[in-house]
Amino acid sequence: MPRQVSEAKPMNRQTRMVVLAASLFVFGYVAFGYVLGQAANERAYRSLTVFSEVLQHIQQDYVEEPDLRSVTAGALHGLLEALDPYSSYMSPAEFAEYKTKKNSGAVGESGLALSKRFGYIAVVAVLPGSPAEKAGLQHGDVLESIAGFTTREMSVGQAENLLSGEPGSTVRVSVVRRAATEPLELTLTLARLAPPKLYVERFPTAPDSSGATTAFIRVPTLTEAIVAELREQLLQLDRQGVQRLILDLRDCALGENEEAISAARLFLPSGTIARLRGQKYDTREFAADPVRVVWRHPVAVLISNSTSGPAEILAAAIAGNQRGKTLGTRSFGSASEQRLIPLEDGAALILTVAKYYTPDGKPILDEGVAPTVEFEPSTEETAPPTARERQSYRDDPLVRRALEVLQGGAAASTSTAPAGLAQPQTQSPEPEHREQPPAA
Repeated sequence: MPRQVSEAKPMNRQTRMVVLAASLFVFGYVAFGYVLGQAANERAYRSLTVFSEVLQHIQQDYVEEPDLRSVTAGALHGLLEALDPYSSYMSPAEFAEYKTKKNSGAVGESGLALSKRFGYIAVVAVLPGSPAEKAGLQHGDVLESIAGFTTREMSVGQAENLLSGEPGSTVRVSVVRRAATEPLELTLTLARLAPPKLYVERFPTAPDSSGATTAFIRVPTLTEAIVAELREQLLQLDRQGVQRLILDLRDCALGENEEAISAARLFLPSGTIARLRGQKYDTREFAADPVRVVWRHPVAVLISNSTSGPAEILAAAIAGNQRGKTLGTRSFGSASEQRLIPLEDGAALILTVAKYYTPDGKPILDEGVAPTVEFEPSTEETAPPTARERQSYRDDPLVRRALEVLQGGAAASTSTAPAGLAQPQTQSPEPEHREQPPAA
């Protein structure tokens, strides 16, 4: 729709900007699914009229002559972010920077998985051993500013751009953390991320009549290499006579959705792993494959609010097919597919085009994954030591609970916690305002 309008008869600059912004507003309603018939079209065009009227008043009545380019860019950012945390608009300058960094083989990264909270950028998970972990960032941190720019109304894509650069370069972030009285000022030194590895630990023989040995595997991310490593580890554990498995997906929020499907097939002899559906996206159903199964023994999966994306697909597949129980708290809720759509003026959209659904039909993006056995750690346990500081996971409270479940000593319960980042009891932060990065 915006392309058709932009190809209309020549107009003066101000009129072109009004029509462009207004037509893109209608596009947003289409993306929301509102334009589904005559009545919906009428509602959309009424909204278009109101938007055009507002922009006209800004032009005519604002205290000073507005920068329409900046106003329009701000409207487009807000339009996309109103859809979900992962849809965003990139101005021509932002998109050019995005392409440069993406195509560069020497880009340093932070190791953060990001989303939105209270309108600000928030940390979903921190990759072990990453610059972000070394700087002291934690799950649940709200980034008040990045490189001096406020993150209020900043898109996730824009934040990821600011948090990447030449290896060795630094980025300063202002962090609002629960229970902290003042924002923390932290500096990240960007680096090429080392390929993550599984952490594998074998616990002593369980103190029950079965005498079964339990293995613990912590998954930092879901990539092709990690899934291949997981397969080899499972085969090795099976050959060694290990009969129980604890699969830790806490703080696992990065990777590829396709690899979550591959990982689920290591455990599931039958059933539906997930479904992928969208308004204009052909529905896909991912089924288990008995030929690919390598682990047939009991499994317990640990999840938390820092479990996101591909890890949610894996956890939901195991629990949804009654292959094993999930323990912990509700996952974050982000498993979806985004598409990059370049625009004629050099800008681009990142648009969510499909959602992953659990085996029982629940949209993960909207609801997250509820644990079979809910376990909320105490206040003292909410910030466990990092993998580098921990000598063993045996004393982790959730691991202990998983051992009980695997031994048949705990009954399942249904979680009723809300999806998304756990909400603190305090009001949303209102940090000192800083300018956004300049839009092109």
